[in-house]
Amino acid sequence: MRVLALAALLLFALAVPLRAEALTILVLGDSITAGLGLAADEAYPSRLEEALRAEGHDIRIVNGGVSGDTMADGLARLDWSLTPEIGAVIVALGANDALRGLAPADTEKSLDGILTKLNEKCLPVLLAGLQAPRNLGEDYALAYDAIFARQAERHGALFYPFLLEGVAVDPGLNQPDGIHPNGEGARRIARGLLPLAEALIARAQGK
Repeated sequence: MRVLALAALLLFALAVPLRAEALTILVLGDSITAGLGLAADEAYPSRLEEALRAEGHDIRIVNGGVSGDTMADGLARLDWSLTPEIGAVIVALGANDALRGLAPADTEKSLDGILTKLNEKCLPVLLAGLQAPRNLGEDYALAYDAIFARQAERHGALFYPFLLEGVAVDPGLNQPDGIHPNGEGARRIARGLLPLAEALIARAQGK
């Protein structure tokens, strides 16, 4: 009888599909991602998770924003940021490189390193581009702005051209420093990322 009972339980378990675990997405970023000056649930990764769940996606977003990080800093901490449950990554780094006037070639080398590592781990990626402040000069801006599209194409990443689209230089969507989005600005970023974030989920799920 005991053997029969165990056999029946096994057959039942095989007949009932297991519920898939929620997809976990890492957002690798700096203070804009961390939500400097905002409550944790106001930062754009939290708003994006909220928006994706409203669309019916069973996902969890890990906010991997560290204030002050450059692209090289992101590369340096990438390995320990990729905990086993991470199934997809949004890369949103580079703002501090431009603010410090770092050489675009060095920023691109670090971005290439990040995307190479993520490809090696077979993790689908959404790359959010940035734009250099125009007061750094046309030559710098042209060199810096181009690295994101070039690397996205090279590595086959989904690409959102400008993380701060519709938010940058708008006083109503930024904190008094003019750099970090306020709560409404963070919502705007999340709305902009939403369609490509859904495409990222589809890639992670093999669709």
